[in-house]
Amino acid sequence: MRFEGSGVEKMKADLNRLDEVMKSHGMLREGQWDYERVTYDKKFEIKEGTYYLRIQGHSVNGDIGRHDAVIQLMTPLLGKHYYPHGIEYGEGEHFPAHLVTTCEKLLAELKTEVSGFAE
Repeated sequence: MRFEGSGVEKMKADLNRLDEVMKSHGMLREGQWDYERVTYDKKFEIKEGTYYLRIQGHSVNGDIGRHDAVIQLMTPLLGKHYYPHGIEYGEGEHFPAHLVTTCEKLLAELKTEVSGFAE
């Protein structure tokens, strides 16, 4: 599921500040990066299954490995995890309404906080 129009996808921000804000909301980058791309995930384990809210981004300036990058965020995604195959984001997936609402609130909070230092 794509969260089109969340406003997050229009934001550019300093990687270090972005890491702090994302982590404070449970969005973890961990080892999911290379020198040009980052991925932040938040895991939801609920009775309906395991889901991930994912926000990806790419460097528009600087180097992620040196922690001096400006990141352009992309459209947030919500996917359901199927063991052992991976995460499905397709339109045919069912996403519980309470989870979608939780993710929308989280994205609104992230947008507000990131807009305070976005470029």
